[in-house]
Amino acid sequence: MSTDDTLRRILKNCKTIAVVGLSPEWHRPSHFVAKYMQEQGYHIIPVNPKHESILGERCYARLEDIPEPVDMVDVFRRPEDVPPIAASAVAIGAKCLWQQLGVASQEADTVARAAGLDSVMDRCVKVEHARLLST
Repeated sequence: MSTDDTLRRILKNCKTIAVVGLSPEWHRPSHFVAKYMQEQGYHIIPVNPKHESILGERCYARLEDIPEPVDMVDVFRRPEDVPPIAASAVAIGAKCLWQQLGVASQEADTVARAAGLDSVMDRCVKVEHARLLST
């Protein structure tokens, strides 16, 4: 379980966020969460093989295709899809695996933590940012 101090540290230190499963549709949670984070100054990198760009940013099919360092991997996928995403997050040197509200893969959490990543499950990055860092 992540404490408020841990969440605050993650949100202050992880400025580049790869969003796995980011939808181009404004009404989808992945879209409005990523848009909010982008508006707060975070660099959003969409990971969605079906699109070329979302939120004005180039999309990548896989985490391994991203040509720049990624601080956080924010996951909007079913829990059973997350363990290989966690392995990819480790492989690219991410600092944090964040499983969004409703997403909680214990296996992925174990993979991330074993590699030294911070890992957050079943929490919304937008909600936590607004709660902990908004003024």
